[in-house]
Amino acid sequence: MMSSEKISKKSVFKNYKSLILLVLGIVVGCIVGLIYKEKAVVLKPFGQLFLNMMFTAVVPLVFFSLSSSIAKMTNMKRLGKILRHSLMVFVITGIIASVFIIMVVSVFPPAQGVEIDFGGYEEPAKMNILDQVVSAISVNDFNLILSKGAMLPLIIFSITLGYCIRFVSKGNENNSVVSFLDIMAEAFMKMIRIIMLYAPIGLGAYFAALIGEFGSQLLGAYSRAVIMFYPICVAYFLTAFTLYVYFAGGIKGVKVFYKNIFPSVVTSLATQSSIATLPTNLAATKRMNVKDDISNIILPMGATIHMDGTALTSLMKIAFLFGIFGLEFSGIGVWSTAILISVMSGVILSGIPGGGMMGCIMIVSFYGFNPEVLPIVVTIGLLTDAVATMINSTGDVVVSMMVSRTVDGRHWMEKTDGNKEEILGSSAEVSLN
Repeated sequence: MMSSEKISKKSVFKNYKSLILLVLGIVVGCIVGLIYKEKAVVLKPFGQLFLNMMFTAVVPLVFFSLSSSIAKMTNMKRLGKILRHSLMVFVITGIIASVFIIMVVSVFPPAQGVEIDFGGYEEPAKMNILDQVVSAISVNDFNLILSKGAMLPLIIFSITLGYCIRFVSKGNENNSVVSFLDIMAEAFMKMIRIIMLYAPIGLGAYFAALIGEFGSQLLGAYSRAVIMFYPICVAYFLTAFTLYVYFAGGIKGVKVFYKNIFPSVVTSLATQSSIATLPTNLAATKRMNVKDDISNIILPMGATIHMDGTALTSLMKIAFLFGIFGLEFSGIGVWSTAILISVMSGVILSGIPGGGMMGCIMIVSFYGFNPEVLPIVVTIGLLTDAVATMINSTGDVVVSMMVSRTVDGRHWMEKTDGNKEEILGSSAEVSLN
């Protein structure tokens, strides 16, 4: 009995070791940031090194995993079904997130009693919506597609290339090109595992710099909006996501989700990037028994165009600005346009740290607010970016479970070969093993 207890404890420590080290690194970084404040910014390069390595490996990982998944598909109707269902769920969950926060800010206005003396600010240039759409889905040179700033064009290119490879190699089951794509996808997954060994140091340094740089601003004139946002996101995570995964897999789906999602929560909070969280999400969905052809399509797409957290942030900014300018944030017309802008923000913005700048400009320009307010909403975005990214990233996993339910039926969790232990197994490993 004692022996099995020891083995069990050793097994638990082995499964949770990487996560414990990661959390420990982040906690130490936060303490350093609180103690040394602005001086802790000197550690930022160590954190940036981790992000640079992660971004360098994630872009080709997305390309190879997405292309190989599409190229291996024997049923093109299934691909169309997955894409249709994904986009439908993206839009629906974005609208639900927007409605959720509208209900909250209507009861608790984020700018209540706030008085801010605006400084001078140059009015941003008017945006051409069609130009924004073109730049969001395409690039003007091939080399530009291999960039973290062009994730949506890369995803479109990868899906198209995978389809073309599949089309020209019909009947050829031992396609060397598909095998090459598979091997490269595995190789970059291995590279991510190696990079994650540096994660406790890199993320600890990044958090130290972040807390040192922005911690004091939480006590500023608009801290109410920032502080409100965190419990709103936690409430949305616990209520909406629980209902979504219950729809996807019932009670078992809820258990599997919460048993495996914590590494994605930690990684997204630490990196503030949906793209950097992709490898952790891929590992999580594998343990949840989501089929590769679904996760390899939805997760890269979701990292760019599925942003419930961005919808929540955008609505908070809009409600805050309405309060500052003494406008009534109420009525179907006001709420409808706010929801539309929030969902658009989730599509236009890419999943990189600080990617909310364009969304802020769009909000200020659309409503005709004094452009001097732009630095304030940008700072709100920076201070809420981590928890919003957490909602964005973990939401991609939720969508992959929901699409599995709609594409493969209610018993999708039992349809693959993975055993129960693997499905419900340890969720604590942030490294992909």
